[in-house]
Amino acid sequence: MDREQALLLVKPQLTEHRYQHTLGVMETAIRLAEKYGADTKKAELAAIFHDYAKFRPKDEMKQIIEEQNMPPILLEYNSELWHAPVGAYLAEIEAGIKDEEVLDAIRYHTSGRVGMTLLDKVIYLADYIEPGRHFPGVEEVRKMAEEDLDRALIQSMKNTIQFLMKKNQPVFPDTFNAYNSIVTNTGG
Repeated sequence: MDREQALLLVKPQLTEHRYQHTLGVMETAIRLAEKYGADTKKAELAAIFHDYAKFRPKDEMKQIIEEQNMPPILLEYNSELWHAPVGAYLAEIEAGIKDEEVLDAIRYHTSGRVGMTLLDKVIYLADYIEPGRHFPGVEEVRKMAEEDLDRALIQSMKNTIQFLMKKNQPVFPDTFNAYNSIVTNTGG
């Protein structure tokens, strides 16, 4: 599927603001993929579809999680996490994307996971640092992303975990486990 086809499928599913975010993630993902040696076409496709399910009704997402035997623990955490695995499922069913690496990058772009692939890391980080994002700590991570993908990923996860903890929000176990895995494998 080429860029134009993918964008035509995704645009009606998003608000204008979220579509602009998606374009920013796409450009950032391509740049990071080129820099770190990931497949740029896969990065482009995963980035375009990363928020495909973002605005689906919560009851529809919950039903898909249950019917598709996705980890039920998802339902115990903030529904903001749901659009990633549901989006991967819908990208496969509705858009015909069959590449498991692309689907996994969509599936784990909010939580991360142990054993993240290079493409997973590129999409997670591109979503975090795309040019339209403005929040404390993002500039530091943008600079790190130019030097060291894993260091930038660690800092982005650390920022997310600290943000959730300051708000007394639970942290999804996959995020803690992804953080621990990357820190352990890179020596911090």
